[in-house]
Amino acid sequence: MGGLSSTASSVQPALAVSGISKTFPGVQALQDVSFTLMRGEVHAVCGENGAGKSTLMRILAGNQAADRGTIAVDGRPVRFASPLDAQRHGILLIHQELSLVPELTVAENIFLGHLPRRVLGHVDWQTLRARTEEVLAGIHDGIGPNDLVGRLSISQQQMVEIARAAAFQSSIVIFDEPTASLTDQEVDALFGIIDRLRKQGVSIVYISHKMTEIFRISDRITVLRDGQVRGTVVTSEASEDDVVRLMIGRSIDGYFVRGAKRDGEELLRVENLSVPGRVHGVNFAVREGEVLGLYGLVGSGRSDLVEAIFGMRPLSGGRILWRGQPTTVRDSTDAMRLGIGLVPEDRKRQGLVMELGGRENTTLTQIRQLNLFGFMQRAKETEIFNDYRRKLGIVTTGPAQPVKMLSGGNQQKFVIAKWLATNPKLLILDEPTRGIDVGAKAEIHRLIAGLAEQGLAVIVISSEMPEIMGVSHRILTMFEGRLVGEYADSEVTEDKLISAVTGHVWSPAATVPSRSVPAG
Repeated sequence: MGGLSSTASSVQPALAVSGISKTFPGVQALQDVSFTLMRGEVHAVCGENGAGKSTLMRILAGNQAADRGTIAVDGRPVRFASPLDAQRHGILLIHQELSLVPELTVAENIFLGHLPRRVLGHVDWQTLRARTEEVLAGIHDGIGPNDLVGRLSISQQQMVEIARAAAFQSSIVIFDEPTASLTDQEVDALFGIIDRLRKQGVSIVYISHKMTEIFRISDRITVLRDGQVRGTVVTSEASEDDVVRLMIGRSIDGYFVRGAKRDGEELLRVENLSVPGRVHGVNFAVREGEVLGLYGLVGSGRSDLVEAIFGMRPLSGGRILWRGQPTTVRDSTDAMRLGIGLVPEDRKRQGLVMELGGRENTTLTQIRQLNLFGFMQRAKETEIFNDYRRKLGIVTTGPAQPVKMLSGGNQQKFVIAKWLATNPKLLILDEPTRGIDVGAKAEIHRLIAGLAEQGLAVIVISSEMPEIMGVSHRILTMFEGRLVGEYADSEVTEDKLISAVTGHVWSPAATVPSRSVPAG
């Protein structure tokens, strides 16, 4: 947004945090954290997973109490006994993890705990609907006050969370990774909301792993590392590398790593592949040693396509060939027998059992092989765990530590380890770096390059254009369930990708590559 607004230059900070510290058993989560938030300012707070961002925000929102330190709102010291207490002081936290009630309507969720009442205490439904329509205006035209939240998409539910900021007219709003589930259009709408709020004098704390967002939306950036403030910079005077260096203590050389492409044999080919109502007549092939990027807007059919290849969705037409031979993939077991692994988009719900330790999660795909007369071979499990813990640099206290206690980057490494342990020939990664910090992203990028150099075929789905361009040897674009473009790494540009995924062009290159069928 480029510089503080006139209201943000006020001498008195809207929020002043001084010397905040918090310790959990065995962990110093925060140590003497101090920063200020000016009136009308968008102040980004960033850092690697485990840096202390979430703990700090929970303290500011009244979810936790600090061990020591002070918080002042408009110059007045405050101490919050609960989230409701923080809201009374004008502070609202928009969670990354949705906190909605699926069985209630959009209106009821937005004003939950603050429903307008009539004289005798009954809910004033007419006023509730009118106020909700007013709040939703300009936020999302596809959501109505009476819609059940449980029937909305994840991105729509996220917008309902964001609508609360406007509903409560908070003076300080904390956005925690608000765009994780949003489309590009919804991100633009969100940034419009934030711009309107700041012009009204509302102060914004914005947490994100996405550097492009931070530099687009913020006035200042405060960086946390290991529970301490490592620096605060004016956004317009800093570079992404400056912020990354503060986050991880060094510059990331080769942030996007594209491994040397191997001219391997064709491994997988799909011909005229269709999924009912979702994917229509898709043709492509991928070779050993190749990183194939799949790019498109949310809802373009990317995930549906790879889930069909993995046997998770039924086909309505087309066929799959493996090493040139037609094959039937009825379910994920068939896919695994071929040598296909799928790292899903939602690691918490689809990739991991959050209550189990890293050892059990690493060997989830090998339960049958490790089962001996009804008992798991614990020593063998531990050996596999230790092997991939070392190979992937996973930070954990031990094999039994529940993965729910780990950072997003380490959780994602366990999902990848689970599939690497099966010795796959083709690894499909759906949004492999979503919700993880910049350091962990760079490690995943290097891992992808290394796998391809070892001869694996890799398909990567990503909504981040720099990432898909940075790691892929070849990129396919999708629009409304159809393949609409194919680009080699040497010819791809941002303009070409944007045009393709918004349906503005058809690339004649989007054809099936020349076919190599082994003899016999």
